[in-house]
Amino acid sequence: MKKVTSKGTFSNQTTSTRALSKTKSKSNPTATIQSKQTTRFAIVRLLVKNPNSPNPTHSCKSSIFVTISASKSQNMSDEEHQFESKADAGASKTFPQQAGTIRKNGYIVIKNRACKVVEVSTSKTGKHGHAKCHFVAIDIFNGKKLEDIVPSSHNCDVPHVNRTDYQLIDISEDGFVSLLTESGGTKDDLKLPTDDSLLTQIKDGFNEGKDLVVTVMSAMGEEQICALKDIGPK
Repeated sequence: MKKVTSKGTFSNQTTSTRALSKTKSKSNPTATIQSKQTTRFAIVRLLVKNPNSPNPTHSCKSSIFVTISASKSQNMSDEEHQFESKADAGASKTFPQQAGTIRKNGYIVIKNRACKVVEVSTSKTGKHGHAKCHFVAIDIFNGKKLEDIVPSSHNCDVPHVNRTDYQLIDISEDGFVSLLTESGGTKDDLKLPTDDSLLTQIKDGFNEGKDLVVTVMSAMGEEQICALKDIGPK
């Protein structure tokens, strides 16, 4: 009767594990990675259990190192994916632009408000510093004047400002308007503008039975009627 040594057992188990890995990889490409991982950890476990290993302590350390390394790699991959998704989530309201390239009638964010630049002045470069841009701007929603000073080489937040035209359908008693969208639905969450001149034009045109088209400006989660187009009688 032949005696099977532990060394022979290790060799036979490793060979059978590799054969199983090759069989799975032909039928299922995804299983290839899983089978390779199974083979690696099976070999490591056998090394630990092999009593004839020249250095059992070294084998144990190797198995622990492989397990920890695989775990750390997976955790780092998950953290990087989550970081990228968070960065993408908050990037739609504004975009960065160098202060020295922002001109009059452009847009800028000052004190977390979307503003239109009405005046820009740039100081000369100092001996120990950078040239600085002084911005005077008007809040596009409430008309307040805001100012900011930024080094010309630094980036500023610039809001994405969009304009959309809607046909005016109705004006409610509480000051809300009903607008017709391109899809045929209605938009009923906007109030009449606060600008007195524009407000008077909208009310007078509506009372006269005219077809009116209003322009809605939106930026940084806010929107407001900013202009009126008279397209004639109904």
